[in-house]
Amino acid sequence: MDRFTARQNAPSLLPRRARESSKHDYGRLLIVGGSVGYSGAPTLASRAAVRAGAGLVHLAVPRDIYTIAAVKNDEAMVMPVECDAEGVMSSAAIPELERTLSRCGVLAMGPGFGRSGGVTELVRSLAGGTNARVVLDADALWAVGRLGGDFLASLTKPAVLTPHEGEFVNHLGGSLEPGRLEAARQYAVKNRCILVLKGANTAVAFPDGKTYVNHSGNPGLARGGSGDALTGIMGALLCQFTAEKAVPLAVYLHGLAGDLAAEVKGEYGMTITDVIEALPEAMKLITEE
Repeated sequence: MDRFTARQNAPSLLPRRARESSKHDYGRLLIVGGSVGYSGAPTLASRAAVRAGAGLVHLAVPRDIYTIAAVKNDEAMVMPVECDAEGVMSSAAIPELERTLSRCGVLAMGPGFGRSGGVTELVRSLAGGTNARVVLDADALWAVGRLGGDFLASLTKPAVLTPHEGEFVNHLGGSLEPGRLEAARQYAVKNRCILVLKGANTAVAFPDGKTYVNHSGNPGLARGGSGDALTGIMGALLCQFTAEKAVPLAVYLHGLAGDLAAEVKGEYGMTITDVIEALPEAMKLITEE
């Protein structure tokens, strides 16, 4: 997927929606994240998911930040769940989250999560006990590292992991010595997962060894919240398409929206909110005529 050189040359990657359809045709996504001091991350993910077309978006946050998250979200359905004394989601939240997850086709975990034994147990129980597609980002990747090498391979469906290089090496135990693309491919094949190694020219690798290199995007995306938005886009597209289509498409769309935001605001001044607000135009550019 090459970066577009003119708007009229943007590739047609999205099918038009059926005239007779409802929200139930476009999937139900559960985003689990947030902690005291990190209410923005899960909200960026949920806003991006709504913009990227998910039919229904549930956002689960610790009870201590519920009011903040509820004020920030109009379209996503925000639910408060149990947390520990530090405002990090606790394992006591698992039963309620499992009930909601049973109605969802995709689970995205990690934005603003924080790190604790409870977070590790949440990832183990929710990701390990569902038939839904799973996206793991940020501190959920830290939890994967604590759960050990067999965890990913044990999941019902290959999970989508979205680390930057530091998370790939420090949390997942990956090595960049073979080069970014080959490192991603080796990790995905070995651990039966889908790896999105973020950065300039993000590398995407599938467990069957298939790889993609993305060329949309610009340095304006190198700021806090960018990965949270990608998590939301990824979750929304997995609600609507196969993983083989949704994962590279989410990476491309995230970068394309970033390019559109940079055209208006510039790479220095653009924000991730600008990127999310550019998603509708980006999706129009790649929708089939």
